[in-house]
Amino acid sequence: MPSGEYDPVTVEAKWQDRWVDEDTYAYAEDADAVDPDTAFSIDSPPPTVSGSLHWGHAYGFTLQDFVARFERMRGENVFFPFGFDDNGIASERLTEDELDVRHQDYDRREFQRMCREVCEGYEAEFTEKMQGLGISIDWEQTYQTISPAVQRTSQLSFIELYDEGREYRQRAPAIWCPECETAISQVETEDDEQDSHFHDIEFDVVNSEESFVISTTRPELLPACVAVFVHPDDDENEHLVGEEARIPIFGQEVPVIEDDRVDLETGSGIVMCCTFGDQTDIEWYQAHDLDLRIAIDESGTLTDVAGEYAGMSSEEAREAIVADLDEAGALLDRRAITHTVNVHERCGTSVEFLVKDQWYIELLDKTDEYLEAGRQMDWYPEKMFTRYKNWIEGLQWDWSISRQRSSGIPFPVWYCEECEHVVVAERESLPVDPLADDPPVDACPECGHDEFVPEDDVFDTWATSSLTPLINAGWDWDAENGETTLDREELYQFDLRPQGHDIISFWLFHTVVKCYEHTGEVPFDSVMINGMVLDENREKMSKSKGNVVSPDEVVSKYPVDAARYWAAGSAVGDDLPYSEKGLRAGEKLIRKLWNASKLVESLTHEAPAEFDHDELHALDRWLLAELDREIDRVTEKLENREFSKARDGLRSFFWSTFCDDYLEIAKQRVREDDDDSAKYTLRTAHRRFVKLFAPVLAHATEELWRDMYGEEAASVHRAAWPEPLGVDADVAAGETAMAVVGALRKYKSDNQLSMNASVDHVLVYGDVRGFEEDISGVMHVEELETSSEGPPIESVVTGVDLDYSLVGPEFGAQVPDIESAIEAEEYEVVDGELRAGDAELDSEMFTIEEERKYTGEGEMLEAGDAVVIVRHGD
Repeated sequence: MPSGEYDPVTVEAKWQDRWVDEDTYAYAEDADAVDPDTAFSIDSPPPTVSGSLHWGHAYGFTLQDFVARFERMRGENVFFPFGFDDNGIASERLTEDELDVRHQDYDRREFQRMCREVCEGYEAEFTEKMQGLGISIDWEQTYQTISPAVQRTSQLSFIELYDEGREYRQRAPAIWCPECETAISQVETEDDEQDSHFHDIEFDVVNSEESFVISTTRPELLPACVAVFVHPDDDENEHLVGEEARIPIFGQEVPVIEDDRVDLETGSGIVMCCTFGDQTDIEWYQAHDLDLRIAIDESGTLTDVAGEYAGMSSEEAREAIVADLDEAGALLDRRAITHTVNVHERCGTSVEFLVKDQWYIELLDKTDEYLEAGRQMDWYPEKMFTRYKNWIEGLQWDWSISRQRSSGIPFPVWYCEECEHVVVAERESLPVDPLADDPPVDACPECGHDEFVPEDDVFDTWATSSLTPLINAGWDWDAENGETTLDREELYQFDLRPQGHDIISFWLFHTVVKCYEHTGEVPFDSVMINGMVLDENREKMSKSKGNVVSPDEVVSKYPVDAARYWAAGSAVGDDLPYSEKGLRAGEKLIRKLWNASKLVESLTHEAPAEFDHDELHALDRWLLAELDREIDRVTEKLENREFSKARDGLRSFFWSTFCDDYLEIAKQRVREDDDDSAKYTLRTAHRRFVKLFAPVLAHATEELWRDMYGEEAASVHRAAWPEPLGVDADVAAGETAMAVVGALRKYKSDNQLSMNASVDHVLVYGDVRGFEEDISGVMHVEELETSSEGPPIESVVTGVDLDYSLVGPEFGAQVPDIESAIEAEEYEVVDGELRAGDAELDSEMFTIEEERKYTGEGEMLEAGDAVVIVRHGD
């Protein structure tokens, strides 16, 4: 029996350890246990190893845990793994920051060793934190994206797509981060509002005395200018088309060309094309076969093309060039603006566009198929599909998967030194490192040359993490049959992909692409998208703002179950503000459940294990019937991932209907009459409540279940989810009876009477048949009378509410007289008009306040649809 106060510190730590030690959440993999029909697989997101876990991780994984626990109790064989995404830029930057080093200063293998050591420490912390939050992960199902097994999967994916013609290597403009010194994909950029300047710069027309003005925010790109463009509909400037323009202070001469991509509404309507400033520059370069002038290198430094400005950073060069333009008389104006700049989402650095040899996965030719693949999945909430759709419809680039970094999975590729023919590794030999391993051929199949150059780029992080369904399902090359196979076929397609809305375009889209290409199927049956955790002012948490809340900080002050209760407080997909009020509400519910459980245990020592439901007392049948309805409702809400609705409804039913109403009546029947019907109902309902609360209040329910129902000898989280008992009861009469009890309880409280005080006579206008004894017993009513007729009630005017915004301007000085007449009840309403104090007010200027009044003897109480009359001394 639970005794004393609930001690969450001791209880939660105890069960967290035992769940791991007892393999409570293990996925059953033996041949007899693996049933495709009962396997429920969750493609949980592997957190990026870029620092400590934050409250957003705790929130997201807690929502996933609600699903895992719910499905497990429904008899599903739940596969709930945990991964560490530790193969990319984020982990590399973490290592550089942690050790105060730069990856460029080390041999690749040495730096990778450093990365592994740093990441291992954080990964151990991740494990400890997840276990400390009670997340029901199967810790035998973990993986690291840098591990040899995952490297093999990632390289196999590359080879498969390459052989299918879905990948290509091309020297082309790539989105480049000067800070990270690597190419990045479109998905890794974000818009950032930044202060800048518009510069009006005068260009001369060659062989003419004419000039024109171009407005630009990036004068440092002048040395990279290769053309000037005019819109075909620009009547004012169409005469410039076909002329040559001279670039101020740099001197190169470039053609003036017409193109309908020119924005007539920005600046002068004439624009320069620089290789490269933005996406439009790239389109013009390709469409018009323009020259290539690279003025900014990989580190964001100006090249020799920039002449005397070579070696300067972009920012330094901008200021120097502006000063020289001004001195040369070519700077006509400079004005401050705020504009949107494309930046690398990891470091916030403005991106550049550089020409590089990069590997790409084709996307743009199949966007319709990827969109249709998204439609085949169930989305929770449905509105998040729109984000997926918008991303696909806005795609402008194929997926660049090359990264110029040290930490990552290498491309399994070598190039012929003579003809650059691509040689890929054999599938059986994966994983390989071209910097250390020999190619699979002695001579180039194309030209016969025997020297090869290893590819030293590594995969984009998302090129690997997009394979998590295949990684977990054991996708590999079957050399004997010459095909790829799944070792755990029962897991694929995965039942659930849970993730944040911020990585729909990163992780979700790329996973659909990879898995669709490799299997011909979408990877998931359903997608559950959670929102972000905000601070209490509804602002995004960030280190720079100093408003980040850590999981350690929360669980040092509140029970883990209180944090889990808080996490269930928002509609899935919506952002959720961190709220100590919500945490305190969770604490109160835990105490209520604990104390109610102690009371139930004290009342049900000798409760019968079985009882004929037809013989149950009417109130007991009603309670179990209502609980049946609540079980159906909670089950439906959890199936639809509506955690807040499931939580709030269950809490209300348990606290109000069970504890405040039924338990108060039942305990009296047990103590006074040793009523077996009440004892059976209490114990039956309580067991079901413990199960219903288990997905959210994981620790408290485990303690109660094992302690009170120890004969089960198993975790509540392995117990069967409750099914409705099918009890027949007069639900409406029971609800009315409970409303009457509530009204009488409030009456006693308002009149400062004890709950045990006797009430002489109560008349109920309403149907409470079968519940009369329960009402009388719990509220100590000497005589209870019921009536099926309507009560004698009349509406009584209690006042008049004036709309002063209308009355004031209309009647001015007469307002006090109107108020006095109303207060003295010297007014009348005739044909919808109020006549008071020699004034007549239109109907919109006032509201008549009324209340219902009982015309018989006694005090009237409202009890839902019923009316209760209390009399004394009859």
